[in-house]
Amino acid sequence: MRILVVEDQEKVAKALQDGLEAEHYEVTVASTGEEGFFLANRQSFDLVLLDLMLPRRDGIDILTTLRKRGIHTPIFILTARDTVEDRVQGLDYGADDYLVKPFAFPELLARIRVLLRRGRVDQALKLQHEDLEMDLLTRRVIRGGRALDVTPKEFDILEYLLRHSGRVVSREMLARDVWHVSARATPLDNVIDVTIARLRRKLDDAFETKLLHTIRGVGFLLDSKHE
Repeated sequence: MRILVVEDQEKVAKALQDGLEAEHYEVTVASTGEEGFFLANRQSFDLVLLDLMLPRRDGIDILTTLRKRGIHTPIFILTARDTVEDRVQGLDYGADDYLVKPFAFPELLARIRVLLRRGRVDQALKLQHEDLEMDLLTRRVIRGGRALDVTPKEFDILEYLLRHSGRVVSREMLARDVWHVSARATPLDNVIDVTIARLRRKLDDAFETKLLHTIRGVGFLLDSKHE
């Protein structure tokens, strides 16, 4: 499970990272609001722990912008703001839980486990973009009423692209989250490109509207409106 900690106080961030890693979570730390927003927007996390009072970008701004962009990753606010109004505001803007500093670490862990379980239960079993449909239970892919014959790896890539539809997915993201290779050699780029090319032929060749696009020098985009 990957957790993003957005916290500008170094001691607090280090304590959270050490405690969570001791529980076998994979933790990434961002020390500014801008860095946290960039990581949450570009990478895939199972949970975000978000402080509200951050340099360079406020936590509420991060929260509202991510939700407007359709990012539904569970967001857990950790903050020194302890008024009822602050808590209500955070939850109204899309936070999944709220804990006031200082807090007991065992309570935080318990609440994290609840959110992660809820995320798995609530996760949609079907994904859709325009006339493209994916059934995660039966692993069937249909476009325009026509079943597409995709390999297991092509299915995994397409699922990842659908979950990030409208946003550019880099080769690094695919290597890490689909191939599960973090320290990768350059030749994996060629494997990714070949697999994407095969998937594109199955996905787009028979249809006037193209969905899968290569953004030169950046990565790939699933979007029917891209020109």
